[in-house]
Amino acid sequence: MARWLITKKRALFIGSALGLLALLLASPAFSQVGMPIVNMVDDGSGGTKYSLTLQLLALMTVLTLLPSLLLMMTSFVRIIIVMSLLRQALGTAQTPPNQVLVGMALFLTLFIMAPVLSSVYDEAITPYFEEQISFETALAKAEAPFRVFMLNQTRETDIAMFVEIAGNENIQEPADVPFTTLVPAFITSELKSAFSIGFLIYIPFVVIDLVVASVLMSMGMMMLSPMMISMPFKLMLFVLVDGWTLIMGSLTSSFAVV
Repeated sequence: MARWLITKKRALFIGSALGLLALLLASPAFSQVGMPIVNMVDDGSGGTKYSLTLQLLALMTVLTLLPSLLLMMTSFVRIIIVMSLLRQALGTAQTPPNQVLVGMALFLTLFIMAPVLSSVYDEAITPYFEEQISFETALAKAEAPFRVFMLNQTRETDIAMFVEIAGNENIQEPADVPFTTLVPAFITSELKSAFSIGFLIYIPFVVIDLVVASVLMSMGMMMLSPMMISMPFKLMLFVLVDGWTLIMGSLTSSFAVV
């Protein structure tokens, strides 16, 4: 009996909250919005059912995928992979932690993508909010700076491969490449660039590991882990050459100017 009362009170509370939300959405302040959020439908028995519109569901789905799409279309992929390979080359396990690496990658991405984001804001977002252009025009204007950035970073062989897979034989110039073909080509090219940079970063640390392992073998210390001895030397080398500045500067300069 008590459980039934609690369930009934909860249902009344939810119904009251939905009713209040419906009244707020029906007010003049919300009447200016073209897309209704909550629909009230008669259930056939004299009651009212509340349902979300398909437009809102589609918007929520797009917002869920938007961070991943934006990260895949920026310099974030190359930066986070290089940072992860650097941590493995140093042999420091979870130092810096994942949160620090992701934060560094995000802020460095904002620094690199600042011209692109500024162009999108000035040419697409601001005119759209001021109702000077339509949503389709704003979307096309927002796509252009990202397209230029990705084309500057993508190898022609990667674009040609995905164009061939998609069967687009009418492409005569880079501007004709569909966005759905450019994005996977850009991601593939970024992975190649990131692993190439990671290989160059690995070389000096591998040399230190080989030298330490050879010295330990010559001294007969075969039971002593070379990693435990080489890690302080790798850290010292990385600090002496100002490694973080070199890595940040090299990653930033590795992106072509848009």
